[in-house]
Amino acid sequence: MGEPGKHRILMVSDFFYPNFGGVENHIYYLSQCLIKEGHKVVVMTHAYQNRSGVRYMTNGLKVYYVPWKPFLMQNTLPTFFGTLPITRTILIRENISLVHGHQAFSTLCHEALMHARTMGYKVVFTDHSLYGFADVGSIHMNKVLQFTLADVTQAICVSHTSKENTVLRSGLRPEKVYVIPNAVDTAMFKPAPERLNRDEIVIVVLSRLVYRKGADLLVEVIPEVCRLHPNVRFIVGGDGPKRVRLEEMREKHSLQDRVDMLGAVPHAKVRSVLITGHIFLNSSLTEAFCIAILEAASCGLLTVSTRVGGVPEVLPDDMVVLAAPDPTTMVHAITRAIHMLPRIDPQDMHNRQNKKERVHIKRNRGS
Repeated sequence: MGEPGKHRILMVSDFFYPNFGGVENHIYYLSQCLIKEGHKVVVMTHAYQNRSGVRYMTNGLKVYYVPWKPFLMQNTLPTFFGTLPITRTILIRENISLVHGHQAFSTLCHEALMHARTMGYKVVFTDHSLYGFADVGSIHMNKVLQFTLADVTQAICVSHTSKENTVLRSGLRPEKVYVIPNAVDTAMFKPAPERLNRDEIVIVVLSRLVYRKGADLLVEVIPEVCRLHPNVRFIVGGDGPKRVRLEEMREKHSLQDRVDMLGAVPHAKVRSVLITGHIFLNSSLTEAFCIAILEAASCGLLTVSTRVGGVPEVLPDDMVVLAAPDPTTMVHAITRAIHMLPRIDPQDMHNRQNKKERVHIKRNRGS
C-alpha cells in the first residue's frame, strides 16, 4: 500500500478521453486532484479506434485502453464475465485498494464493480445522469443497476435530484448515497478582459447535438429568437446525429450569417468560445447536473436553461433563467435574459462562482 492513508485507485468507465463530455472531464480532473493529494490513480476504459494499450497522461496518470471495441453509444458489449481476466490482471498488477466506477450507462463500469466486489475490493460508484422507470430500456437498465450495486461500498450522485433517482432505481439505502456536486476549475474559465459590446447579442450553445440534449428544441427556438431579435446571433458548438437538422434549419430560414456551426469543440478551447458570448443556452431534456452551466457562469455568461433534473440546484436564481422544455417558453426566457443583460457583471459572476467552488472544496475535504 505504501504511504499510510494513501490509496491506489482504479477509475473505470466506458467514457474517457479522447471522447469529450462531462463524465470524461470529471474522471480526468478528479484523478488529477487525487494525484495531487498523494494517491495513485489508474484509469481503465475501452479502446478508441487505434488507441489501445497503456498510455500516460499529465502527472503520471496511467490509462489502460483495454482491447474492447465500443458496441453502442461508446459502450462495450455486455459480457458479464468476458472482462474478468483483464480486470483481475489490472487490479493485481497495480496493487489497487479502491475501485471507482462512473456512469450508470457504462457496461465496463458495472462489470468491473461486480468483479472487484467478488475479489473483496471496496468499490465506489458515481452516477452522472438521470434515467426513467417506464420504458423497456429503463426497466432493463434499472434491473442491471440493482444487480451490480447490490454490494457497493458507497455511491455518489451529483445532485439531490440525481440521488433520489438513483436510490429509487437501484434500491440502495439512502444513507449509502452521498451528494457531491460537480465543480469547475475557475482559473481555467475566466471572463473576457473587456466587457463585450451589447449592440449585437451573442448566444452560445455548447452541447452534444443529440435528442437528450434538446437539439430538436433548438431547431424551433433559434429561428423564432432571430425573428424577434434582429440583433441576436447564435454560436453552436458540438457534434452529433442532430447536427443535420440544425443545418437544415439554418438553410430553410436563411440564417447562415446569424448561426455559426463550429462542430466539435475540444475542451481546451471551450473558454475561448464562451467569452465571445453574452448568454449561454442549455436545452437539455434531462440532466443530472450540467457542468457546462458552471463553466459558462464562471466565464460571466448569463444562462438560460430548461428546468429539468438537477439544473435548478446548479446556480442561484439571479444567474440563470429557467424555462420548461417547450419552444415558446424558452423563447420568452431568452427574451427575459436579453433584458437582464445590462444588470449582469461578468467579473462579479466569476468571483461568486470562484468563492462557491472554494467552499465546496473545503466542505468535501472536511467530510
